[in-house]
Amino acid sequence: MLPSMFSGISGLKANQKKLDVVGNNIANSSTTAFKSQRIRFQDMVSQNVSEALGPGQNTGGVNGRQVGLGVQIAGIDTNTAVGNMQPTSRSLDAAIDGSGYFIVAKGKLDTDSATTRLEVDETEHTLVRGAVLSTSFTRDGSFTLDSQGNLLTSDGYRVLGYTVGNAAITYSSDPNVQGSVAFQDANNSDELIADQTGLVPLVIPDSIEGNRVQSFSIEKDGLLKAVLADGSVAALGQVAMASFKNDAGLKKLGKNLYQNSANSGEPVLRSGIGAETDVDNSKGYGDMLQGMLEMSNVDLAEQFTDMIIASRAFQANGKIISTGDEILQDLVNLKR
Repeated sequence: MLPSMFSGISGLKANQKKLDVVGNNIANSSTTAFKSQRIRFQDMVSQNVSEALGPGQNTGGVNGRQVGLGVQIAGIDTNTAVGNMQPTSRSLDAAIDGSGYFIVAKGKLDTDSATTRLEVDETEHTLVRGAVLSTSFTRDGSFTLDSQGNLLTSDGYRVLGYTVGNAAITYSSDPNVQGSVAFQDANNSDELIADQTGLVPLVIPDSIEGNRVQSFSIEKDGLLKAVLADGSVAALGQVAMASFKNDAGLKKLGKNLYQNSANSGEPVLRSGIGAETDVDNSKGYGDMLQGMLEMSNVDLAEQFTDMIIASRAFQANGKIISTGDEILQDLVNLKR
């Protein structure tokens, strides 16, 4: 009786965790770019009542007799499938249609982008060091701008990318003064070459060298372009992307942010525009779609089904405990 009661207790704990996972999935069914989770169970160690015996001259073999001692959690997996794309018609919204993550960071900005940037290994496409900025990763592309023109997430994290051509970025130490971007003709394809040696926070200023910005766009490869008042088109930079060998192993930080873990692998950066063919890996990443956001990949019908199954399993394990208690009570009453 007692082993069955402890098995019932393990079943209650395991199915409670399943309800926790299902509840979190349902709660985040409308969260931008949320990735649903599932929980898997496995049996615990079994108690041997008798060992297996091989066949002999007079009798055949006998199977071993084992009694299981309950259930335990085998794993909680993240479903990294791409969610549906929702049009928003907002120029600062961007979704990744395929693999990849935006790279965002927090930390103090120096006025010189050379001391602020994160160095990149051009051959391995990995970050070398980040003494100034602390990086995280996200698929939530609902970006905003602050008073200095910095491109940010909704929580104020700076969006990182490459400088392109002559479009050097200078940051302002005065909160009332915008950062600046040098003019780079976006129609001159020969000069549209990203600086592959480092990532910097991106800026979308109100004007470039005195020429007011009328509108801006985010191309499929992440290239930021601005249409100026005189009709010219300037390149502002290129939004960077990263991928992981095992993105299901990323650690969730909240606020739609992720951090690489020991099992996710190091982030592999997407090559910038103009990269040499022998080191260009940009074809393995998804396209950035401006004016769209990625929705949660939670399937509510599946979650409701899992919730019913977990609820019934919880009730059944509770019945095991109550039945074991009744049997123990009957044994106590036999002595009276």
